[in-house]
Amino acid sequence: MKKMFTGKCLCGAVSYTASGSPIIVAQCHCVECRRLSGTGHTVGAMFAENAVTVSGQLSEFSYTSDKNAKVTKSFCAKCGSPIHGRNTRSPDHLTLSLGTMDDARGMNVEVVIFERDRPHWDRLGEDVVSFAGQPDWTPGTGTRRPEQP
Repeated sequence: MKKMFTGKCLCGAVSYTASGSPIIVAQCHCVECRRLSGTGHTVGAMFAENAVTVSGQLSEFSYTSDKNAKVTKSFCAKCGSPIHGRNTRSPDHLTLSLGTMDDARGMNVEVVIFERDRPHWDRLGEDVVSFAGQPDWTPGTGTRRPEQP
């Protein structure tokens, strides 16, 4: 039986279901994610797009990353809660905002990216693999998570 994860925005106008285990759970400290969250980082769980069903009206904002990828963030059109992100470097995948999940038990941060941009006041445990920037890893490379060089 596949795991099912459900979530919703702050106002409840947008909801989603994701089936199966996430490909990876990552914490990101890039400037864009810090501005998105209003804190030192975001945490997201990546799923294959065909494993996720979203209902409700979303608004989108896109920008170009430092790896020259198009990143699109989707928000609830009513309350502005960040629901998911897409990245052209990982086509056919969505990264769901972990803070919007109803129950994220069993999901733990596996990697930290853009660690170089982490504010001094935002720290994690030493057992989490960290990268100075975006690692050169994509889903389907045969490894569960990027390995530290």
